[in-house]
Amino acid sequence: MAVIAETRHALPHGIHLNCRHSGQPGRPVLLFLHGFPEGAFAWDALLDHFAQPENGGYFCVAPNLRGFETSSTPTDPAAYRAKFLVQDILALIDIVSPGQALAAMVAHDWGGAVAWNLANQHPERLQRLVIINSPHPGSFLRDLQSNPAQQVASAYMNFLIRPDAATLLAAKDYERLWGFFNTMANGQASWLDAAMKDRYRAHWSHGLEGGLNYYRASPLRPPRPEDPAASTVSLPDAMLRIDVPTMVIWGLQDKALLPCLIEGLDTYIADLELHTLADASHWVVHEQPAVVQAYISGFLDRA
Repeated sequence: MAVIAETRHALPHGIHLNCRHSGQPGRPVLLFLHGFPEGAFAWDALLDHFAQPENGGYFCVAPNLRGFETSSTPTDPAAYRAKFLVQDILALIDIVSPGQALAAMVAHDWGGAVAWNLANQHPERLQRLVIINSPHPGSFLRDLQSNPAQQVASAYMNFLIRPDAATLLAAKDYERLWGFFNTMANGQASWLDAAMKDRYRAHWSHGLEGGLNYYRASPLRPPRPEDPAASTVSLPDAMLRIDVPTMVIWGLQDKALLPCLIEGLDTYIADLELHTLADASHWVVHEQPAVVQAYISGFLDRA
């Protein structure tokens, strides 16, 4: 088993990112980006797996994104706009993979939102992109504007932007957050045992406002009479094209991000490999880690 260590990286623009990493620096880099309400630790099994020599011997790095755990947490929601999140990851790539494109970026949920933007704007910085249950901005905007089912499925976002959301989520030993896992898993998140819950409690104890600011900073949420949100957004084609080889893994039982979001992906992505899992949810990385590992391994080995 590879050793997983932590390093706090100071970025040139004043942000610090606390990162978990495994493997030998100088080897090709796999960079893993988490979502909400998770953190870098959610990738530990993959960090360990892909750092092993027989699995590629990669240098595996997973940052806690800005706003999470002990990484820098600006208080202004505007500091969580996509351009600043992408700036963080570009600066981190300069540190962990100097002079070399990433072997791959692997991203889930909000980490995927950052990864889609980075791959669109800076395709030279990564050789491959792996997205796990994180909607492409083109299909997400389309369905937030025109698909009633996805609008209903995304309605929780309008709760998460409330000023009292962090207080409500933390109440009664994070009762609502445990429900968040179970609801998006279509029932009971069986992987969420006592030890894993303790890891989440320790992670959330650093605060929830930073993670919630991702929702507050983005207009990609269902429109309401008092909040036009996605209804006023228009994204030019140039912001939607992905020109690096991309693999999308999608758990079809995701109750927040519906299967409609993977329809038409090939109109945005020049080289797309799509895998769907009929019996997996939004938390597919936890539910079926061996399957996720196998898909990623095959993609990395692909000519």
